[in-house]
Amino acid sequence: MIFKDIFGSTPLFKLFRKNDPQTSFLAAEKVDTSKLQQLVYEAIKAHGEHGCISDEVLMKFPALPYSSVTARYKALLDKGLIEITGNRTGRSGRLQRVMRAVK
Repeated sequence: MIFKDIFGSTPLFKLFRKNDPQTSFLAAEKVDTSKLQQLVYEAIKAHGEHGCISDEVLMKFPALPYSSVTARYKALLDKGLIEITGNRTGRSGRLQRVMRAVK
């Protein structure tokens, strides 16, 4: 993986709540967060300077669960790999944040 050092893995304790059942912990152990972060980052980066909204990212990954994709935005923001540049209306008619890759 090209960006393994940049994306890294999300600490396991951030992937489930203390009161969650054991199955949540077991599922969290199986998630390759660095791979998911890279996929989502590349999807956002592909939209260039114009950026994209969550609806556009989700369309690139129809086989992935909604939460597997949308949970990566915060980590990418925290790492300074993407930024929020405004809002646009999504398919639901509600505003969504516009995300743009910065690196």
